Formats: sequence, C-alpha cells, structure tokens
Amino acid sequence: MIARPIVMQNQNGGETPGRGTSVITRTKPKTKKPNLYRVLLLNDDYTPMDFVIHILERFFQKDREAATRIMLHVHNHGVGECGVFTYEVAETKVSQVMDFARQHEHPLQCVMEKK
Repeated sequence: MIARPIVMQNQNGGETPGRGTSVITRTKPKTKKPNLYRVLLLNDDYTPMDFVIHILERFFQKDREAATRIMLHVHNHGVGECGVFTYEVAETKVSQVMDFARQHEHPLQCVMEKK
C-alpha cells in the first residue's frame, strides 16, 4: 500500500496539507488452475487389441510399450486412463476417438470424467 497525504486548497489558492491520508491498494489477480479431466477407454468384446493400441499411439502420443500396457489394463480391468487434460482438450480427444472407432466400425467407447 502506498499512503499519500491529502492536499487541500486554502483561501488564497495555495496548498495546505490535509489531516487524512489516501491509501491506494493494488490487488494481484489470482489465476485459477483449470479443472482437469481423465480420458478413459472402456473395454468391449469386439474391438481388436491392435486397434486400441493404434488409438493410443495416434490420439494420445503413447509409444508402443505404453499403449500396450494401457490396452492390457483396459482389457483386464474394464477401463483404462489414456491421459489427463483440460476440459476442451479432453472433449476433443473423446470426440476424435469415438469418430475414428465408428469410421472403422468398432464399438469402442471413450469417455471423460472430472479428476
């Protein structure tokens, strides 16, 4: 805070110091971290494992080893996390995966949930 004396005009046009002080405050804007969302693949009995690996490599930039590990987790546990993103990015990835799966006639499901 910066305190400055109040200056008043007297009858002759000159300045005389006032009794109070003026306070100027500066507030820093607080930036809030965006909410994060998990993108998940759901297991089904029809989508080939190689297709799921391809999805993970193409849309989530996973290497072959990481993609295989995630695919096996989805296969064994019914669901697996592909990544954590802001809302807009997660929504885009879900849409891309779902569109790609439909184009290739696979019932693969991809969803997002708030972390």
